[in-house]
Amino acid sequence: MSPATLRRLKQGWQDELAQWQQRDLTGKRSVYFWVDGVYLETRLEEARHGILVIIGADAKGQKELVGLWDGYRESEQSWKELLLDLKSHGLAQAPALAIGDGALGFWKALRHGYGQTRWQRCWVQKTANGLDKLPKDLQPQAKQRLQAIWMAPDRQRAALAFDLFIATYEAKYPKAAECLAQDREELLALYDFPAEHWGHMRTTNPIESTFATVRLRTDKTRGCLSRVTMLAMVCKLSQSAAKRWHRLRAAHDLPEVMNGMIFKDGLRVQQDAA
Repeated sequence: MSPATLRRLKQGWQDELAQWQQRDLTGKRSVYFWVDGVYLETRLEEARHGILVIIGADAKGQKELVGLWDGYRESEQSWKELLLDLKSHGLAQAPALAIGDGALGFWKALRHGYGQTRWQRCWVQKTANGLDKLPKDLQPQAKQRLQAIWMAPDRQRAALAFDLFIATYEAKYPKAAECLAQDREELLALYDFPAEHWGHMRTTNPIESTFATVRLRTDKTRGCLSRVTMLAMVCKLSQSAAKRWHRLRAAHDLPEVMNGMIFKDGLRVQQDAA
């Protein structure tokens, strides 16, 4: 394509991005958020800049791209700007749960944007971080011990496996034990939600799998895009990938989660009639 055609396409992407970011979100609500910061190369910037991504699931279990922001190193301020921008466009109700990694910027910003939202740390990333603090010959067994936590059928057995991991490694490998212990409540939050949704809650895979595809495209165009155009292109690619996203399992439970139904170990708690 000629340079003039490329310029026209890029301008079109940027216009569509601006319209999408200004869309009216009044009355919409996500039951769950998956959040992450994604890093891509751009030609005009030497540093790797973060693209802040939020994918939500609505009451019907349909995932959609909710937020996309050009952030600075996943800072609290950048996440706060994104969350407050969503609220200003009508996304007033807080999600019941947000799933993400340990980037403190988002969790601090969440208090300002949606203070009632529960936290769930990504088990895939937590496992990788914990294993990285152990010798390689101990990692296979340690991985099994970690899997015993997040695969436990209830909070009590998860807590026992959690304590066993810490007791096993805290003497010789305190950093590995501390890596797990510091996020205990956030790692076990999923037990207060429907069991059919646990598989969705253990990981930020909706973002990671989508951006694996995005990277394949942006890597081929590396050196040809500005920072602004990169964000617009990522938005277009993400929206295209969204057409292949699967609905959440047991979507019938989502309205109950939204309405405050209490779950214990993945099951509804039967409340006595007043």
